[in-house]
Amino acid sequence: MEELLAERGVEASYETIRRWAKKFGPAIARRLKALRPKPSPRWHLDEMVCRVGGKHVYLWRAVDDEGEVLDILAQRRRDADAARKFLVRLLRGQPIEPERITTDGLRS
Repeated sequence: MEELLAERGVEASYETIRRWAKKFGPAIARRLKALRPKPSPRWHLDEMVCRVGGKHVYLWRAVDDEGEVLDILAQRRRDADAARKFLVRLLRGQPIEPERITTDGLRS
């Protein structure tokens, strides 16, 4: 970002760009999310284990049948409460409710 602004003759430090991102980033993300097309009514939920900073983290992901990623959540727990938290957050943020949700068959 710093280089893009420098090409246009604007000098901005790394700290200035970080503050802009912190201040305006959430509003831009909300607008972009609102402009996305509505998801299809069939969703797939899956999870995988990743290592972040040397610690195991479970990555939960929801994708519609057209391959559009609906939501992602990374957390250290893997239990029914974690899955329920992810589903509630997912359903709250979508304009439609799915007609079918398929999972990868794991216990959680």
